[in-house]
Amino acid sequence: MIIKFFKRLDIRLIGIFIVIALLWNTQVVYPLKIFVVFMHEVSHGLAAIATGGSIKEIQIVAQEGGHAITAGGSRFWILTAGYLGSLMWGGLILILAARTQLSKLISAVIGMGMILISLFYLRNTFGFLFGIGFGGALIVVGRLLPESINEWLLRVIGFTSCLYAILDIKSDVIDRAHLRSDARMLHEEITPYIPTVVWGVLWMVIAIAVTLWVLYIAGKGRGKQEVLDNGDEQ
Repeated sequence: MIIKFFKRLDIRLIGIFIVIALLWNTQVVYPLKIFVVFMHEVSHGLAAIATGGSIKEIQIVAQEGGHAITAGGSRFWILTAGYLGSLMWGGLILILAARTQLSKLISAVIGMGMILISLFYLRNTFGFLFGIGFGGALIVVGRLLPESINEWLLRVIGFTSCLYAILDIKSDVIDRAHLRSDARMLHEEITPYIPTVVWGVLWMVIAIAVTLWVLYIAGKGRGKQEVLDNGDEQ
């Protein structure tokens, strides 16, 4: 199974991982980290709506943090949706980029979604400007740049989202369990019998498993495309 996984792994994804790792603490990757924070807080809000609640406001701050204030809904799913939600969004973006020819459309749709969310729910200047700016940039890229550029951009965004979700869980929940993270609030408000670090470890295991699965699925898309390309050449 492990050998099969590495055979499926797209060499381009390895390249993306190396580049992201080298640039992780630079301003180059910073906007992508803020994007993941954006999706983290939006995931809280969407979980509230999905369980019968509503979003009151969302804020994103420059220090790679933020909050979502919600009303009603399932508190358990709202708190759980943050880290795992940003992970799921990143995985979905990566799979769609690898296995479809719709990257231009996907970029534009993500950009429009960010702008709408910013207009309706972002309540601080930094978060609002980021949502409008990043979303607008994605729309421009989707409309003006070729499919290949959009595919690469979405692969980078998706991979960064998956990687950042894993590292964020480790940093906020496991290494610094005393912080008022989603896992700590879940422990204090709903599951006092389950320590904060247990939720952190559980979420991290899920995050790693989902990321590996996403990479495997994305690699399968590459294999199918190579078969088609070889068939065309013959």
